[in-house]
Amino acid sequence: MSRVVVIGGGAAGMMAAIAAAEAGHQVVLLEKNEKLGKKVYLTGKGRCNITNAAEMEDLFAGIIRNAKFLYSSFYRFTNLDMMRLLESCGCPVKTERGGRVFPVSDKSSDVIKALSGRLKAAGVSVRLGTEVGGLKTDGGRITGVLLKKGQELAADAVIVATGGLSYPSTGATGDGYRFAAGLGHTVTELSPALVPFTTGEELLRELQGLSLKNIRARILLNEKVLYEEFGEMLFTHFGVSGPVLLGASSRVAARIKKTPLVLAIDLKPALSPEQLDARILRDFEQEKNKQFKNALTKILPAKLIPVVIDRSRIEPERQINTITREERRRIAGQMKDFRLTLTGLRGYQEAIITQGGVSVKEINPSTMESKKVRHLYFAGEVLDLDGVTGGFNLQIAWSTGYLAGISIE
Repeated sequence: MSRVVVIGGGAAGMMAAIAAAEAGHQVVLLEKNEKLGKKVYLTGKGRCNITNAAEMEDLFAGIIRNAKFLYSSFYRFTNLDMMRLLESCGCPVKTERGGRVFPVSDKSSDVIKALSGRLKAAGVSVRLGTEVGGLKTDGGRITGVLLKKGQELAADAVIVATGGLSYPSTGATGDGYRFAAGLGHTVTELSPALVPFTTGEELLRELQGLSLKNIRARILLNEKVLYEEFGEMLFTHFGVSGPVLLGASSRVAARIKKTPLVLAIDLKPALSPEQLDARILRDFEQEKNKQFKNALTKILPAKLIPVVIDRSRIEPERQINTITREERRRIAGQMKDFRLTLTGLRGYQEAIITQGGVSVKEINPSTMESKKVRHLYFAGEVLDLDGVTGGFNLQIAWSTGYLAGISIE
């Protein structure tokens, strides 16, 4: 039996502690907050998108950085294993659109309650309100942790599961990066990820609060497509957000730090330019005596109409029956290729995850143990691993945490 200290009571930390304790070790779980799973509580807008029910091949496709590193952990503790674990703890789950898995109750608190019960049953000693100041080593191996209050806890193994920098209100202050760097680990460049974009156009004030469904978004650099996706988006007072744009932020974070990018929105992806022109013509023929500004209500949301009119360079008061074929095509062109300038990303306060972290080149993917310090393990968001929205990032936490916990000798 080894004495194991797990630092961090989030998804990865709770799972690591459960796995280590059920493997027969004496486990202490240290959490700086007043309760466990503070960030888990916020995920999925309070519903907790536990994982994604995708086949394994598609699960790997949802990982943005270092997917190959996750081969051992994903197969050792799968998305199905996670669902079964929660079911066995009295938290039934359901699968929704896109393979997203949630508790049947739609309450993230039920997920935390189930895991807390499992921790207790496994005999894990949970110490809340306990902040770690550093790690102790001797001869290239971990020997314990130093608490902020000055106490020392001896340990045969330590698992660092401190999360990243996103949602600092949950206590995410990058402690794990500091611990890792202090012991010679490389911490790759950090960036907010799964986060809204800022834009350069003033018109966003007019569109604030407008949600668009079933659009196709492309992000371009010199007309080269960096990202393309179909789904939902939202206009905000600072820029654009919503599932499609959050996913895009992780794909283009490195590029947008260097130069603004172009967001090209197809408002009517189900229609070809010719079909859209025919649809507009049909509407115009039905309302040929109306003014142009009043003739797009059947095809565009009200907030978008004045913006599209302005960009089409057609006087709003023109009679519909005076609009030419070329002008009509300009209108369709705006609907098929509505462009905005993306100038940057919002901060960690709004980021779902952190991109970057402890370099996985310095971690054994079969055990999650450090290659630099023996008996030191890392799990979850503290590592340079991240995925798209839809439960992929929590599965990274569950799988890496579990593998770290069972790998302790």
